[in-house]
Amino acid sequence: MSTRRVTTNISLTLDGRYHGAAGPSDLGAIVTYASTDTARDYLGGIHAGATTAVLGRTNAEGFLGYWPSVAADENADPRDRAYAQWLVDVDKVVLSRTLTESPWERTRVVNAPATEVITELKSSGTGDILVNSSPTIVADLLAADLIDRLHLMIVPEIAGGGAPFFTDGLPASRWTLSSHTAGASGELALVYDRAR
Repeated sequence: MSTRRVTTNISLTLDGRYHGAAGPSDLGAIVTYASTDTARDYLGGIHAGATTAVLGRTNAEGFLGYWPSVAADENADPRDRAYAQWLVDVDKVVLSRTLTESPWERTRVVNAPATEVITELKSSGTGDILVNSSPTIVADLLAADLIDRLHLMIVPEIAGGGAPFFTDGLPASRWTLSSHTAGASGELALVYDRAR
C-alpha cells in the first residue's frame, strides 16, 4: 500500500482571504510579498519531495502560462527557477469540468471530485502529492481529512473582502507546527502537519 503524503500550499491575508474584494484576479496583497527571501525559500520547500502536482484549471492556466518562462530565464532568482523547472518536469493533474485535453506537457486533465482523484493518486506511486495553491480543492480535501501537510504563507495585510479560505462546516482537526519563518516585511511562512 502506498504511503504517499498529500501536501498543500496556500497564501492568505491576515483576515484569511486568498484574494481581495475585486475577485480572483485581485491578488495585490499577496503578490506584494511573493518576491521576498522568505517567500522564495518557502516556495522551495513546498515542492521538496513532491512527484505529482495537482491544480485546478484556473491556477493551471496561470501557473503554466507563467512559470515555464521563468525556468528558461537565466537571470531569474535561482529559487524561482528551481520551482519553475520542477513544475515543468513534474507529472501534473489538472481538475477541470471544462477542459477536455491538456495544452501542457506531462499533464492529465481529470473531470472528477478532488477527493476521488487524491484517493486514486495515493493508492500508487511514490513521493508527495502537492495540491498547489488551489483554494477550492484544498478546502474540499480539508473537509475530507485528506491533507497531511499544510504550507501556509500569511501576509501582513487585511484584504477587507474577497473569498475567505476557512469557512464554517470544516470538521475539527488538530495540527502540529513543523516550521515557521518570519520575513522582514512581516510575512509568515508556516508548515503544519496533521496530528493523527
